[in-house]
Amino acid sequence: MALDTSALRDVIEPSVSALGYDLVAVELTGDGSSTILRVYIDLPGGITIDDCEAVSRQVSAVLDVEDPIRGEYTLEVSSPGLDRPLVRREDFERYVGEDVKIRMSEQVLGRRNFTGRLQGIEGNLILIEVDNEIYELDLEHIERARLVPKF
Repeated sequence: MALDTSALRDVIEPSVSALGYDLVAVELTGDGSSTILRVYIDLPGGITIDDCEAVSRQVSAVLDVEDPIRGEYTLEVSSPGLDRPLVRREDFERYVGEDVKIRMSEQVLGRRNFTGRLQGIEGNLILIEVDNEIYELDLEHIERARLVPKF
């Protein structure tokens, strides 16, 4: 699928923000009739089903007008959950000191997966401590990053 999720985010974010929610992440998966657009929203007090319904109605209307996705797709709106995705620099800044799981788009020192404590950000580098060693991961080469849930 050629559509960039950052382009989708640009289309969706103004209407989500206008409703008073934070747009956490946008994911586009699948192909053809099995395409799914997932929109993760958040509020400081948490998200309810009513919140998801309100955002779903608004986002559906915007997508109907803008029509950025070819063909059929299913729209899902939800809270980011306990394993919240980290997408923007601000997300990483907000969760310094938390445990995270990061998958890189290319190998860094012979590995692509890193699970450890988020130590900070220096320039465009995410600092993560794994087994008492600090790794510097380029933000632009992160394929996927999530918080590790605490139980």
